[in-house]
Amino acid sequence: MSYATDGAVAVITLDNPPVNGLGHALRSEILAGLERAAADAAVQAVVLIGQGKAFSGGADIRELNTAKLSAEPTLLTVISAIEQSPKPVIAAIAGLAMGGGVELALGCHYRVASPGAQIALPEVKLGLLPGAGGTQRLPRLVGVERALDLIVTGTVAPSEEVKGLFDRILDDDLLRGAVAFANQVAGQRPLPLVRDLPNAHPHANTLFQAARDQLGSKGNPAPLKALEAIAAGVGRPFAEGLAAERALFLQLLASAESKALRHAFFAERAAARIPGVPDDLVPRPVKSAAVVGAGTMGGGIAMNFANAGIPVALLEATQEQLDRGLATIRKNYEASAKKGKLSAAQVEERMGLIRPTLDYPDLAQAGSSRRSLRTWL
Repeated sequence: MSYATDGAVAVITLDNPPVNGLGHALRSEILAGLERAAADAAVQAVVLIGQGKAFSGGADIRELNTAKLSAEPTLLTVISAIEQSPKPVIAAIAGLAMGGGVELALGCHYRVASPGAQIALPEVKLGLLPGAGGTQRLPRLVGVERALDLIVTGTVAPSEEVKGLFDRILDDDLLRGAVAFANQVAGQRPLPLVRDLPNAHPHANTLFQAARDQLGSKGNPAPLKALEAIAAGVGRPFAEGLAAERALFLQLLASAESKALRHAFFAERAAARIPGVPDDLVPRPVKSAAVVGAGTMGGGIAMNFANAGIPVALLEATQEQLDRGLATIRKNYEASAKKGKLSAAQVEERMGLIRPTLDYPDLAQAGSSRRSLRTWL
C-alpha cells in the first residue's frame, strides 16, 4: 500500500500484486492509512484505489483455514473503520473488483468506477458466500433481485450494468476524477452508509422460493446458503442479517464441498506451472506441428494447432483413416459455424492449416526454428 495526498484528499493505493488480494498485511496497511488520514487536519476526504489493473480481487484464499483469516484487522474490521471514518471514503474502481474487493467498496461512503470495470462476487464458485457484508449491503444498493442473481451465480458484470452500485462512472482518468469527486463531497454530512439503507422486496417470499426451486439442492451447497443469507437480511435490521451471513459463511468454510473446490482451484494453477521453469522464460515460437493419428484425440489436437494459426501435418496409416479423420474435423468446425462461433471463411482457413499425409518424412520440419516438435498418439 502507498499513501499520498492530493490537496485535501488522501489517496490510499492498494498494492499487492497481481490483483491486490486483501490478505492480512494489506488489511493492516489500509487501516493504518485510514488512521493517518483521520489524524491529518489538512485531509478532508480519502480515496481508495488499486495499483495496476485491479481494485481488488478479494480475499487472499491462501489464508482461508489459517490464523490469518481471523487475525485483526479482519476485512469486517476494516469496513467498520471506513464506516466510522469522520471523513468521506471513496472507492475508485478500475479493472476488476471481486469478492472482498466489492465488499470493501460497499463499506465506503461513495463509489466511483471506470467504464467496463468488472464486478463480481464469485465466492460460490469456491463453495463459499460473501462473508464481509456482501449479502447485506449489495441488496440495499442494487435491489434484492439483482443482488440475488449476482451472488448466487458468481457471474461478472460491467460497472455500467450494476445499476445503483456506483455514484458516478468516470470516463476520464479514474484517479483524477475520483479526487475531484472527493473534493465535491468532502463537506457533506451526515456521511451515507449503505447499511442504513432499506432492504425490502414486495414479494420476497415468492422470489426466494422460486430461486430455491431453480437452484435445487444437489452438489455445491453455497448458492442456496447465499440465498438464505440474503433472505435473512430482507426486512430485518442490518446487524441481524450480518450475523446470519457470518454463521452461514463459517458453515461453508468448513464444508467438504468448499475444501474440494478450493483444492481444485489451487491444483489448476499449480498444473500451469512447471517446476524449475522461471516465470520470465520466453517460449520458443512454434512455426509448425505434427500429429500422428487422425482419431478423436489426434484430430482434436490438430484442431487446437489450427485454431492457434499454426500449420499442422496430420499423419495416418491409410487413406481411409485419414479421410475419416478429416471429415470429422470439418464436421466439428461446421458445427461451430452453425452456432455463429466461426465464419465460413474461418472454417476453410483452419482446414487449410491441416495438411494430411501418409508419409513420415512430411513431419520432419515440424517444430520451432531450432528444434523439431512432434505429438505422438
